[in-house]
Amino acid sequence: MVAVGIGDAIEGVDRIPKEARRIIHDLASEWGDVADAKTLEVTQLKGAMTNEVYQITWPTAAGHARGKGSPGTRRKVLVRIYGEGVDVFFDRESEIRTFECMSRHGQGPRLLGRFASGRVEEFINARTLSAADLRDPEISALIAAKLREFHNLDMPGPKTVFLWDRLRNWLKAAVNLCSPGEAEEFFLGNMEEEINLLESTLSGKDQRIGFCHNDLQYGNIMIDEETRQVTIIDYEYASFNPIAFDIANHFCEMAADYHTDTPHILDFSKYPDIQERTRFVQIYLNSSGERPNDVELEKLLQSIEKYALASHLVWGLWGIISEHVNEIDFDYVEYARQRFQQYWLKKPVIFGSK
Repeated sequence: MVAVGIGDAIEGVDRIPKEARRIIHDLASEWGDVADAKTLEVTQLKGAMTNEVYQITWPTAAGHARGKGSPGTRRKVLVRIYGEGVDVFFDRESEIRTFECMSRHGQGPRLLGRFASGRVEEFINARTLSAADLRDPEISALIAAKLREFHNLDMPGPKTVFLWDRLRNWLKAAVNLCSPGEAEEFFLGNMEEEINLLESTLSGKDQRIGFCHNDLQYGNIMIDEETRQVTIIDYEYASFNPIAFDIANHFCEMAADYHTDTPHILDFSKYPDIQERTRFVQIYLNSSGERPNDVELEKLLQSIEKYALASHLVWGLWGIISEHVNEIDFDYVEYARQRFQQYWLKKPVIFGSK
């Protein structure tokens, strides 16, 4: 998960690995308009919960003459430094292949270079969304249409559901990492039974499978203010899954604001109501020319609510694991606690007494 916000410029490039410095220096040297490849500004982008992300900026020769702040006179790239221990969550080589494939599809930024602990990416001249943007009807409609396009991408690999394998793998990792007290508090001994229940209840031949982002929070969505084009970024958790899960996960993310003084605190009163959910799903389906009937629409809406339970388990386990493998300043345990609490609160509402 990553939520991006501009931080303060930092002196020098000490936080950037030497191998990455060589890559960005070579890039700047190849661009004929950069005034001095060694004269750059490094700005950390705040809010990341998995990686460290830096914006690298050079004034161009014309901009240097007119003044550093002149519009259109700067070159930029992003340097992403992978977080420690995150290989437990996903396969980095697979994620890079997805990144490159998305670029070929015209989705997201281009890969400009790789180094041992990260990569250099094209800088997208667009604004990262805020938490409030997800509730804006116009922006939400753009996201719904873009998500349908994303789900329909022809991506390599078996088009089979990955959700249940991920849950079981993360459960094993969480059990191995956490203390007996944590395991007891979060009922990890019973979690396999909960995963089995969800899989047996939700799996069906008629559900829609697509290439899912699986982490569609506001920090992973950008918008060009002029063209109103939406771009979905950061594909670390992307895989084929039920599209209802991806939409459910997006709805759950409306409870979060990762740019407050307490970024780990969730407010599930912000979960979209039935009118918002219906509007989003209608736009999602209609964006490809589909005209679903009321029965089809209601079936997908119900499926989304059920898959929201799976979303709570996924990110609850993510929180437990992250507490033990990630040093980023974020209260992962409290975040996990809230996701599991929401699971146990909503399960009897959605499934009755199960």
